[in-house]
Amino acid sequence: MAKKPSKKKVAPSATTTVTRSKAALKNIAEGTRLFALAGRPTKHQFILVYGIRGPRMTWTQRAAAGVPAEEFRCKTRRVQSPRGTTGAWGLEAQCRK
Repeated sequence: MAKKPSKKKVAPSATTTVTRSKAALKNIAEGTRLFALAGRPTKHQFILVYGIRGPRMTWTQRAAAGVPAEEFRCKTRRVQSPRGTTGAWGLEAQCRK
């Protein structure tokens, strides 16, 4: 049998640094802040609250859909719990609106 030619491994090229504009860095920082404010939700929680497109939406689009980052934890708790209790997270005062 003929021997198969071996594939040569190509050395990775020099790494390039990504330079982002100040506006892009500011937008990333704001998105990270809102993500933390919402309680660092999982992809599953985004789908529960916003539907199938939830994970792909921006925080501005999510707020326009009716649930801003400030109210996200309360909303996920209401969706996940059949009784609507919020005692597990200690959010009674925040979720009474």
